[in-house]
Amino acid sequence: MSQQAQRNAFVLAGLRIAVGLLFLIFGEYKVFGTQFTLGGGFQSWINRFLAGHCYPFMAPVLKNLVLPHGTAIAFLVAYGELAIGLGLVLGVLVRLASVCGLVYMLALLFASNFPGPHAAFWQYFGAALDHLVLAMCFVAFALGDAGQKLSLHAYFQRRRSAAR
Repeated sequence: MSQQAQRNAFVLAGLRIAVGLLFLIFGEYKVFGTQFTLGGGFQSWINRFLAGHCYPFMAPVLKNLVLPHGTAIAFLVAYGELAIGLGLVLGVLVRLASVCGLVYMLALLFASNFPGPHAAFWQYFGAALDHLVLAMCFVAFALGDAGQKLSLHAYFQRRRSAAR
C-alpha cells in the first residue's frame, strides 16, 4: 500500500472513530438514563417534529406508527445509536453500522428538516446540514474500507495472517 493510500486509510479511520464517538455519547445517555426512553423524551422530540418540521409524507408515519409505539422505538433508537457508535469506534461491522447510521440519518432528516413548502431548492440542503453531513460520512464508510485501519477487525486479520 502506498504512503498516500496509508494516510488516506488513517484519515478515514479517524473520521470513522470521531463519528462513532458522537454516537457513543448520544447513545449512552439514552441507554443509561431513563428520560429519553421511559420519561417521554423521545415522544417529546416526535411531537416537536410534527409541529412543523417534518416532511409532509413523514407526518402520518410519525403519528400512526412511531408515536403509538414510542417506548419501543425509543429503546431501538437508544440501543441503535450505541451499537452504531461501538461498531464505528471499534471498527467492527463497519459497513453494517454505516448502513444503519445512514438509514437513521435519513429518517431524522425527513422527520425534522423540512424547510417549508415554498422554500427554494437550496434551502432543503441548508435545513438538512445537521443530518446530511453525517449521512455523507456513513456513505463514505459503507462504500470505502473504513475498517481497514485502527480497528479490531484489522487487528484480528493481522493476527490470523501472522499465525499462518
